[in-house]
Formats: sequence, C-alpha cells, structure tokens
Amino acid sequence: MSHLSGSEAGAGSQIEAGALLAAIVENSDDAILSKTLDGIITTWNRGACRLFGYSAEEAIGKPITIVIPEDRLHEEDRILARLRAGERIDHFETVRRRKNGELVEISLTVSPVRNAAGQILGASKIARDITAQKRAAAMQSLLLREMQHRVKNLFALATGLVTLSARSAGSVEDLTRDLTSRLMALAAAHQLTLPDLDKEGSVEASATLFSLLEAILAPHELGDRRRISVRGQDMPVGGGAFTSVALLLHELATNAAKYGALSTPDGRLDIHVVADDEEVSIQWVEYGGPKLGSAPEREGFGTALEQAALRGTGGTLSREWRGDGLKIDIRFRKSRLVA
Repeated sequence: MSHLSGSEAGAGSQIEAGALLAAIVENSDDAILSKTLDGIITTWNRGACRLFGYSAEEAIGKPITIVIPEDRLHEEDRILARLRAGERIDHFETVRRRKNGELVEISLTVSPVRNAAGQILGASKIARDITAQKRAAAMQSLLLREMQHRVKNLFALATGLVTLSARSAGSVEDLTRDLTSRLMALAAAHQLTLPDLDKEGSVEASATLFSLLEAILAPHELGDRRRISVRGQDMPVGGGAFTSVALLLHELATNAAKYGALSTPDGRLDIHVVADDEEVSIQWVEYGGPKLGSAPEREGFGTALEQAALRGTGGTLSREWRGDGLKIDIRFRKSRLVA
C-alpha cells in the first residue's frame, strides 16, 4: 500500500479543484472569456460560442473588437484603462455584435487577472444575454405609457360626451339616459382594443371592418341625427389583425372627438372603404370641425400607438390637413387584414 505525503495530497486536491473550475467555466450558460491587456482573446468557453457565434478556434488569438460594433469601440479603450488601474467593472450593460452581424444586448462583468506576484496580466469577462429582459422592460414601459394615455383620453372623451348629451337633452332623465348609453358604447369600443387575457386568438370569425367601426364610433353619434357615414366594401378582420386595427381606429375616433369633427355638434365624418385583390383602402374624411390649417407641431404618445398598430398590420397612414377638415388615407395589405 502506498501512502501520499501531505504535499502530494494537497497538490492532487488542487488539480481536482482546478479541473472542476475549468469544467464549470466551460459549461456555463454565460459567455466567459479572457484577454490580454492588449485586447487579444486568450480563452473562449462554449457559452461565448453560443452567444457570439465564433468557435474557440476562430476567436482565440483575435482582438476582442471582433465582437464590438464600431460605434462602441471607445468602450474597450475605457475598459482596458480601468483594468490597468486594477478596477473591476460590474454589470456594464452594452451592445455587442455576433459573427452574423446581429447585435445583442449584454450585461458585462470584467475583472483583472493577476499572477502570483499581483501583477495584472489580462482580464476575464463574463457576458450575459439580456435581450429578452430589455424587450420585456421596453414592453412594460410601452404598456404603462399606453395606460396613462388611455386614462387621459377616457376622461377627455367622457367630458365631451357630457357636453354633447347636454345639448340635446330636454330633461335630467333624457340626459341621464343619453349619457349612460354613450358611456356604455364607449366602454364597449374601448374593450375592443384590449386583448382578451382569458383566450388565445380571441376574435370571433364574424368580426368585420364595418361592425368594428360601428362599435367604436357609436358613442359619438347624436341620437337620430346621424353624422357618421360608413360606406363601401365591408371586409372581414382576422384575429391576427383585429386588435391592431381596433386600436388604430379607436385612436382616430378619439382624436376626432377631442380635436376634430366629432368635437362639435355640426361636425361630420365620412368613411369610405375600397378593396381590391391586394389592398384595402380606408378614406377617413372629417367636415365641420374646428379649423385646422396645418399639422400639430408636437407628436404625442397617440402617434406612437398609431405606428405600433400600423406595424402590426403592415399598413400605412397619411394625413391631409385641409381648411374644411382632416382627410386620412389608411391602407392595409389585404392578406394581413383578413389573416
């Protein structure tokens, strides 16, 4: 039986610990790499291969700038300067470039690597893909802004509906009945622009463009005196486009009720739908509202909502600010609208 001395046993433990550490680094989900103080890559684990697309053979010996976009090269100079000063860089959020040219958002931690004498030889980097977290945060911010925008619009619309109902009411009972029906119609139209959280693909197959317009515009009619005209060719609106189209039309109706033709008792709105095999065109023309003259100088969050809705359907929108009212031309790809 052989016996190991204490020093031999200690050396064996160190070897095992080193092998274990190397295995942990190699199999980490995060990209872990090292580089010299000149920025030359010296090690490159599997996580780095997955994140950046370069194999270890392609990356080692190359400058770290192969994964840095040109507009971010100044970051590397600052990182190297801080490393030479012995600093550690924690959770630095930035953007890097994959082998295929795609940009990826990462959280980067950089630490100096020292030898036994304490001299700094290079740096280790740990990079984590945070693209999903960034997108989720952006979506949360967008939803919060949309909620704020909707609340402001609902108060403004409710005030406008009170004014419209009061002008035609002959008694308190008439005002109560008329205003209640308008608010209920407004709530129904508002609900159309919200996704159904209890269902996947929640739109009924019978939904059409005309029925959608009728629901959204119903709160703004003046009893028996019809001032909104919808004519032309009705079209089915598929589940994939329904929420985007409803959101867009609801925003246009809201703007018309706050600033345009539907903000005055004598205002009128004419909507004409024309379709061919490729495209669906909606002509939205307002008459009798406040004098417009020109486009507003400042674009608000409503504009961002419109653009998001148009992206969801591959649509386009153009405005013509005329003296007698606003004319809007909306165009959708037919295949996207009915899908």
